Amino acid sequence: MKRLLLPVFALILGAAAHVFAQDPSTITQPLGFEEYDPISTLKVEEHPLRRAKFPFIDVHNHQYQMPTQDLKGLVAIMDSLNMGIMVNLSGRGGSQEWSEGTATLKGSLENVAKNEPKRIAIFTNLQFKGFGEKDWTSKAVKQLEDDVKMGAKGLKIYKSLGFSGIKDDKGNRVAVSDPRLQPIWQKCGQLGVPVLIHTADVPSFWDPMDRYNERWLELKTHPGRRRSLNDPVSFDSLIAEQHHVFRINPKTTFINAHMGWYPNNLKKLDSLMTVFPNMYVEIGAVIAELGRQPRAAKKFFDKYQDRVLFGKDSWVPAEYSTYFRVLETEDEYFPYHKKYHAFWRMYGMGLSDEVLKKLYYKNALRIIPGLDKSLFPK
Repeated sequence: MKRLLLPVFALILGAAAHVFAQDPSTITQPLGFEEYDPISTLKVEEHPLRRAKFPFIDVHNHQYQMPTQDLKGLVAIMDSLNMGIMVNLSGRGGSQEWSEGTATLKGSLENVAKNEPKRIAIFTNLQFKGFGEKDWTSKAVKQLEDDVKMGAKGLKIYKSLGFSGIKDDKGNRVAVSDPRLQPIWQKCGQLGVPVLIHTADVPSFWDPMDRYNERWLELKTHPGRRRSLNDPVSFDSLIAEQHHVFRINPKTTFINAHMGWYPNNLKKLDSLMTVFPNMYVEIGAVIAELGRQPRAAKKFFDKYQDRVLFGKDSWVPAEYSTYFRVLETEDEYFPYHKKYHAFWRMYGMGLSDEVLKKLYYKNALRIIPGLDKSLFPK
């Protein structure tokens, strides 16, 4: 028996010695999902774009230093992208102090009027401090009227409405459909200004963070985006609150940010567009969803070509090229600019010039008052 075991032990020891003698850099290690980033061997035509085919209006942008910002420098970057008009949705800044918000809006409007009156439009915001006090609603309505008279072109509602960040004077969560907000929606309809509203977040943020969640990498790298059914409520509940507002305010125009978080379920979004004729959608931060279903997305854009607007959200000029490529070309299998948003490849929709013009500027010119139409082709 000993004679049989000795060769076996020798083989094992020899194999171990060989492994330890190897250069560590040559030992193959298992790759994690974050590290795996293969270079495609697919050879297809590529048409990367740095500039839009037609001048466009970005209806979803945020510039927080506009009272003192160098607008000439900003417009120079806009020109490089062929952006005709930028809509700054952060008119009152980030403060919830009424007087401070008014000063920010006033300073922004004065800077724009003095330096770039044709190229930048500003939306106002609500100040939720004191919400629930008996005079809050009347004060907010009056403030909205004054802001529009001052030059604001619309109202932007942040996603904080509906989440636990905004509470009333009794410490309760303020629902998107809170009846104390109803006079605000009605006043926007009377003034003829649109409401660009962001409600909830990506539905996957509420799903378990496991191997089946396609937003796993984003939730790992941005753990603050993770939600639970009680944080503060479910996705379906938040969206139902938003849709209730649309339903009971048919004379007010609403621009649903991020395609209402249904760009990955266009059949559902189609049904909502039918139910709510006063609802428009914008494509900010969801171009990756459209780029992985180009045929279905193109059909949707063709069908609702009068109610889809261009928006980007975060101001990173280099990222606009991804939008242009998905919308304008028929390129195949190209990457998104953020892996944690979309690890999949995308395809161009190849929209027609007629649809592109409506998406890029015609629809926005129709529903946002006071924009300079001379900047765009007829």
